[in-house]
This record gives sequence, structure tokens and C-alpha cells, in this order.
Amino acid sequence: MGTVRFGVHDVVNIRFAISPLGETVAAFRAALDPGRYAVHLPWLRTAVPLVEGRDLARRTAPLADLVRRTAVPEALTPPPRCPLSEIEEELARAAVGAETADAVRAWWRAAVEPHWPRMRALLEADIAHRTRQLAEDGIREVLAHLHPTLSWEGDRLVSPHLPSPGPGRADVVLDLDGAGITLAPTVFAPECRLLAGDGTAPPALVYPARALGPLWERRDPAGDGLARLMGRSRARLLAHTSSPSTTTQLAARTGLSPGAVSQHLAVLRGAGLVTSHRYRREVHYTASDLGTALLRSP
Repeated sequence: MGTVRFGVHDVVNIRFAISPLGETVAAFRAALDPGRYAVHLPWLRTAVPLVEGRDLARRTAPLADLVRRTAVPEALTPPPRCPLSEIEEELARAAVGAETADAVRAWWRAAVEPHWPRMRALLEADIAHRTRQLAEDGIREVLAHLHPTLSWEGDRLVSPHLPSPGPGRADVVLDLDGAGITLAPTVFAPECRLLAGDGTAPPALVYPARALGPLWERRDPAGDGLARLMGRSRARLLAHTSSPSTTTQLAARTGLSPGAVSQHLAVLRGAGLVTSHRYRREVHYTASDLGTALLRSP
């Protein structure tokens, strides 16, 4: 039985986050045991040959050893801290050696990074749904509807299938003690799990994201109609802003120069199709509701 006990200060310190490191490790586990992840079959068709290939198998051997030895490699998956974390930030906090970190990077670049924009877009859509639910129904409903196995009882979140953090602590109550908790949706993990706080971040509850069905659908997000309307370069840029992206990232994804990307973004922003916000020293661009609706239209 897994139990998380909340106090008043914990309720006001609930936040959401996304973990590229956690998703990378979970994706590796899925490729090692594809029979449990039928919903990801389109991705698995390319990922399984990668993990079985001689070169990548050699480079990811330390990661394979760690994943096979423990169901939840906590040293490799610290609790995420924000929705815009980068994998290198999380690797710097992980308690693993250089060989394991290099193995994670190899798998990330080969099997996860090419699909990360669409994965992150789905995770962000889940967070947007939960925050709307928070505004309409309150935090109790958000917590109670994260997964069918979870229930809210008094001041506790309880599930018979929710492992408590730490080996051999299946029935131990996790008392948040005012630190709050981070809610982190995941694409690959089929069930909820708890990550203990590590001193730099509070505990995290990882839960399966909703609406996984369309994740691997193949479509051209910058279709001919949209390209004729605004030009192919701007249509491609708009498609790549389905998740927050910097000018440098957009240039790398589209093959356009950073200067051209900036000019096109200025036009898209002026038309109300993208929004921008600053995070640390970077400006991230995201499709607005209008831009998203335009991308989804036939």
C-alpha cells in the first residue's frame, strides 16, 4: 500500500513537471520488454531494432544492466523540478557514473530525442488539462483522477498499487512535511510511482498521461493547405512550436538560419499564432490556441 500524507502547506506547494530523463529510462525499459507496451507499437518497430543493434547495445550496456537489476532505478531518476527541464540538467543531478550517463545519452539521441517534440506536446497537454481541472474542481479532484488506482482519503492519497519510495518500504506512509509534491505525467510508465525528494526537489508522483492513442499517428503537421496559406517555412515553424522551443532549437529542427527563424517568428507572433515567454536566459515560443487550432484543422 502506498500512501502520501498532505498538510496545508503541501497542498499549496503542488506543482507539475516533465522529466526527459525519466521518459528516456522508461522508453528503454519499454524497448527491452515490448510486449507490455502495445500502445507504443509504431515507436517500438524502430526502437527495438535499435536496442538490439550491436553498436547501440554496446553503448547502452551500463543502462541495460541497471534497468534489469532494479525495477525503479531511483539513482538515475531524481524527481523532476519544472516543466522545461533539459536532460543534461537532470543527468547532472542523477547519482550515477559517467558510463551510465553516456549510455543514457546514447539512447536518448537514438530513440527518444527524434520524437521528443510530440512526446512533450502530449505531456504538456495533460498538464494543461489538469490545471483546468484544478481551476474548476479543486486539487482533491485533480489528485483523485490522476489514475483509477488512486483515491483521496481524508488528508492522504492512497493506492494499493502505488509503491512507496525506497527498497522494502511498500507500506510506509510518505509524509510530505510541507515540502509539497510534484506531479509528473509520463508517456511510457504504465502505472503510478513515487520518487522520494532528493534535497534539491520535493517528492514526485509520476502518473500515466492521458490520451496516448494519437501519440504515434503519422501526419504532416505543415500540410499543403497551411503551406499555401502562410508559406512552407512558417508552416513548418508553427508545427514545431507545439511544444516550447527556442530560436536555436527551431533552427536545428527546420534547417533554417536563426535569423530567418526570428523573422518568421515575429510574423507568427504578430498574427497571434505563437506566444513567447522567458525561462532563465532563453525565450521559448509556443503555438497559441489559435495556432494550435489552425494546425489541427483539415
